[in-house]
Amino acid sequence: MIGGPQGSGVDSSANVFARACTLGGLFAFGKREYYSNIMGMHSYFQVRVNSNQIRSHNDRVDILTTFDTETVVRHSHEVVKGGAIIYDKELKDTNISEIPTLEKEVSRDLKTKLNKTGMDYSVYGLLENAKKSGVKLYPIPYSNLLKDVGDEIKEVKLSRIARIVNVMAVSASLSLLKFPEHLLHESISRIFGRKPKIIETNIIAAKKATKYVQDTFPSRPNSPLRVIKTKEPRIYLQGDQAVAMGKLLGGCRFQSYYPITPASDESVYMENHQLVKLDTDLLSECHDIKKGMKKGIGSALVMQAEDEIAAVNMAIGAGLAGARASTSTSGPGFSLMVEGLGWSGMNEVPLVVTLYQRGGPSTGLPTRTEQGDLQFALHASHGEFPRIVLASGDHEEAYYDAARAFNYAEKYQLPVIHLIDKALANSSATFPLFADRIHIDRGRIVSEKEIAKLNKEKVTYKRFSFTEAGVSPRVVLGTRGTTFWNTGDEHDEEGHISEDPENRTRMMEKRMGKMTLASKEIPYEERISSYGTGRSKICVISWGSIKGAILDAMEILKGEGEDIDFIHIRMLKPFASKHFLDLVNMKRTKVCIEMNYSGQLASYLRSECGIVMDHQIVKFNGRAMSCDEIVSSLKKLCKGTAPKRMVLTHGT
Repeated sequence: MIGGPQGSGVDSSANVFARACTLGGLFAFGKREYYSNIMGMHSYFQVRVNSNQIRSHNDRVDILTTFDTETVVRHSHEVVKGGAIIYDKELKDTNISEIPTLEKEVSRDLKTKLNKTGMDYSVYGLLENAKKSGVKLYPIPYSNLLKDVGDEIKEVKLSRIARIVNVMAVSASLSLLKFPEHLLHESISRIFGRKPKIIETNIIAAKKATKYVQDTFPSRPNSPLRVIKTKEPRIYLQGDQAVAMGKLLGGCRFQSYYPITPASDESVYMENHQLVKLDTDLLSECHDIKKGMKKGIGSALVMQAEDEIAAVNMAIGAGLAGARASTSTSGPGFSLMVEGLGWSGMNEVPLVVTLYQRGGPSTGLPTRTEQGDLQFALHASHGEFPRIVLASGDHEEAYYDAARAFNYAEKYQLPVIHLIDKALANSSATFPLFADRIHIDRGRIVSEKEIAKLNKEKVTYKRFSFTEAGVSPRVVLGTRGTTFWNTGDEHDEEGHISEDPENRTRMMEKRMGKMTLASKEIPYEERISSYGTGRSKICVISWGSIKGAILDAMEILKGEGEDIDFIHIRMLKPFASKHFLDLVNMKRTKVCIEMNYSGQLASYLRSECGIVMDHQIVKFNGRAMSCDEIVSSLKKLCKGTAPKRMVLTHGT
């Protein structure tokens, strides 16, 4: 774990560490936590590394890497016996009361703890307390090393290079673990890309920190981080980056957004990668996408709107004009978008909305995770209209779901809401390369040639014509020879406002019939996944980013002789009720795990399938569920000592 003031480069340094491990053939999983202010408050990044693929974080810290006092104060108690704390040598005598950003609850608990152990209310007191618990201490003279770097690169104003202290801290960590120095340097080069001066300065800083650790601490931990040789292509990326990649490679040509945490990261990533190399052979049937491309280069327009209302309306307009269009937001922004969502439903406009869930209500916990928007997404906007609601469980699912969302939206001509929780959006992980080719299905689009034939036969094109399947052939705005109307009111087949009861009945049945069609056509493997033997006495049911922690917990419990089955729900609407009932087996103990107060998935399953959960495990303090928490909870279930409702509370 590495921590420091927000805006000081904590994320970059953690990613340097994780990418170096990935380059060394290891798998990494990173969890990022930060406050809602832009600068100054405490942030930290925890990276878990293993020779096998890992999908979640845990609650234990082996190495706490710090360069400020607050990180020591907040996290020293999490370091395990035999672990290590790397800290700034000059800050050990700092009194804890001098840290202005500590909440009063944290200060109170620390004071109580130190009083009990007879230690001073200072960083020194905490460090000594950790030392008594079997934690090893590694003081680093950052200011001296920083001056040495300044001398070498001839930089007098050290404030200009102060952020390289982060890389020094990471270098010290990897040096303690006896990790190859050249992989750290390669990681630095990749992280800082086309900035040769920054790369050079950081590598110089890394070398000086490495040398200091090697010279000063000859006796280092006996558990080195070993490199593993592998030829398997792998990718290390953040959750919101996976969504952005899926959109771009899935044919997204327009994305609108208004800045909001944590959704903005996705749009910013798309802005930086708007030109995309495409395989033109795969686009032979997608003439409107292929048209105008040069040398297989596709492009997406990313537009920052003045607010979320404008953002959703822009995306709707782009969808009407024939572009694969999406908008990205979080809870408060989605609240503003719902009228536009209803307009899209009434006018059967293909629209993708990526909804990043964070703590609510209102502004709530802007930078913390939650799964409190499920029921809202299922029912948002007044009235009834068809929609598809997806919820990805990991980076790979986020990538494919982001791409398939456009297929669903265009094939069935409806809004698709793609739920991503903040924990997934801001977590980083190593995966075997999964960017396979993505099939693009644009649904039934009427060409100008077909329109010309209809006009010649004096047949009126009807945008909302009644069809047996419930999906009307659509044209894009500007198609030569066509006229149709869009309105928020109920309308007839051509789009003219109509309040006729017979027409209303037929139109509602036409629109809502798309859900039956989608439920028949969308494969089960894109909707529900099951893990385990299917014969365990305990069946876990969950959704979203908790998937990774559950799968990791299952492996740990299996090693201890306990088998658990797991059903991961990926498509909430339309819900595959029959398939779910076949998997769940009513005789088993059913436990629903989710990150909200009321158990929204459990309530939804009861309404859709008539199933009542035997147990619920919930967490709603804004921190993601850890593998450790789930292991502990499931052990209680296996022993028969678990209460009906368990509330998990771990988190800093």
